[in-house]
Order: sequence, then structure tokens, then C-alpha cells
Amino acid sequence: MRHNPVAISVAMLAVVSCSQSPDYSAVFEGASGRWVDLTYEFSEETIYWPTGLPFTHEEVAYGQSEAGHFYSSYNYSANEHGGTHFDAPIHFAAGQSTAEEISLNSLVGPAVVVDVTDHVTPDYQVQIADLERWEEEHGRIPDGAQVLFRTGWGSRWPDRAAFLGTDMIGPEAVPHLHFPGISPEAARWLVDERSIDAVGIDTPSIDYGQSTRFETHVILYGAGLIGYENIANLELLPEQGAFIVALPMKIAGGSGGPLRIVAFIPS
Repeated sequence: MRHNPVAISVAMLAVVSCSQSPDYSAVFEGASGRWVDLTYEFSEETIYWPTGLPFTHEEVAYGQSEAGHFYSSYNYSANEHGGTHFDAPIHFAAGQSTAEEISLNSLVGPAVVVDVTDHVTPDYQVQIADLERWEEEHGRIPDGAQVLFRTGWGSRWPDRAAFLGTDMIGPEAVPHLHFPGISPEAARWLVDERSIDAVGIDTPSIDYGQSTRFETHVILYGAGLIGYENIANLELLPEQGAFIVALPMKIAGGSGGPLRIVAFIPS
């Protein structure tokens, strides 16, 4: 059965507006559409914060076992915050939720894609005006939205120097970081004026590279929102009409973790 994506979107907005725990199952049940993977693979090329432990993948076994069957196994390790990953509110807000405490309802919802690629710079900070322009074209940002910011930085992945602004490693690299982020003013507007669940961006951080106070993190996570960083393939999503499913590693007490995030685009 072929469903009308407009009808699906309208139905879901109605569900969101009348329930504190929206049920998005109608978006996927029997609907035709396509899935888009918004996740970079984890490998030795994965980009991490200059002070973070990089991803390692160590072979434990590979080949025929003594019992006569094939067997492979690996150990891996990494910082919570690298590659395509999730930020729990506790990351920058004492007393807020840790990774395993996040409700699934907060990890699924309508995607709002705010495209700033036509005026982005290496130190650009998304402005309230960018959000207002999106609403002028598409209407009010829906409650429960997953607001994703497309800067075009994904085209630089996995070139570390181009993506981060430097290929240096360690604390001395931090002052040389240059990439776009979300301004504190836009973050405050989202918290005070709209009712969203998550923000995401295709850069290493929701704060721009030259930030020293990480105000956007503090504002959003202090309000209990969650974040996604290093999102891939945002150019494949429409500015509205898609739905996000984000499933981070469920680390007890974690401040974040590796994330598999996908979008469903009804047809």
C-alpha cells in the first residue's frame, strides 16, 4: 500500500501535539520510502577530538578454529565523543541524564534540516535568522523535532586537517580548530521558543571550533536536550518530511557514545 507522505506528516504532527510521549510507528508501518544512513563507519580514519582516544580495532582471532569452524573476534576502544556520536545532557550539565537514561521517544522524530551551506564560513555560527528563514518556508518547527544543521562540512570527511582546521593532536591543537557550529543565541531560541528533542550537526561539535566556553552545549544540554555530532550524508535529506531514528550505544553512566543514526524518507 502506498501512503501519502504529506498525510503521514500531518498525522504525526497531530500525534505530537496531543501527547507527551509521541508514537511515530505510523510513519514506518506499511509506508513506502527509503532509508538513509547518516553514520560514518568507525575505522582508523575516524576523526576524534584532538585530545580524545582514537578508535582502535584489534584482532583477537581470525580463521579456522581448533574445532574446525571459522571464527573471528576483535577488541575495540575509543573515546565516547568521536566519529558520528551522541551527546547525553550530562556531557555539559551536572545532574542531567546519562546515556542509558535517555528515552527512546527523544531519539525518534521528524527531521528539520536547516541548510546554511550557501553562507557558511569556517568560523560560522548558525543564527536565529537561519531558523526563522526555515520557518518562513516550511512553517513552525514541530514539537519533538530533531533539528539538524547542514553546513556542508561532511564533504571534508575524512580529511582531518580540512574537517577540524588542523591535523595537530593533543591540547595544543585545540586553539587551531576551525569549523562551523550553532550560536548560543540560536541555542537559547530553540530552548525558549520551541519544544524540540535533539539537535545535530555535520561538524565535530555543536559549538564552533574557536569556542572556549562551549555555551551552546551548556544551554542545550542544561535544558535536557540531546546532541548528535559528525552526522554524515545530510545532503541526501529534504529540509522537511524525513524522520530520524538515532540509536546510541547504551553506556551506563555515559556522557555519550558511538551512534548509528538513520533517516526514513516517505515516498
